[in-house]
Amino acid sequence: MKELALHILDIVQNSVRADASIIEITVREDIQRDILMISIKDNGKGMDEETLKKVEDPFFTTRTTRKIGLGISLFKTAALQCNGSFNLVSKQGEGTCLTAAFQYSHIDRAPLGNIVDTLVTLLMMEKEIDYRYVHYYKNNQFSFDTHEIKKVLDGVPITDINVVEWIKEYITEGLKEIVNF
Repeated sequence: MKELALHILDIVQNSVRADASIIEITVREDIQRDILMISIKDNGKGMDEETLKKVEDPFFTTRTTRKIGLGISLFKTAALQCNGSFNLVSKQGEGTCLTAAFQYSHIDRAPLGNIVDTLVTLLMMEKEIDYRYVHYYKNNQFSFDTHEIKKVLDGVPITDINVVEWIKEYITEGLKEIVNF
């Protein structure tokens, strides 16, 4: 994939299929330590030991609509090819946490890409999921929590076009602030 944001979208869709109600996405850009870390944690069904052993195999999938499961294996490969690491922890009935780290300056590291559009796309899937997004850039932080936003909306759907436009602008401005701080 050309952007890491597309990997995030793909992995979060796994969390959605696992019936997660809370999905936490953390992006940490630590330029001083030369690390880009992406973590995706959910409270979905989780995986048993047997599935956890197979899930990184590109020819394994639990889906019935296709015979390959490239998402996790491609994300792992992308991290490892950039002097990074990959960790996947899952417990059946509790959820899954996936962390991929990349050498920030590695010539082959894909750009983060359009994380704003990725988050908006996830929101448009609206399946009563709360998303928590935290982005660290150097020593600055931006946070976004749909649970808090839904409380303020007081029944207005988060997928309402006016709400989506506001969210898109809010995330865009928040990310600009931490980078230009």
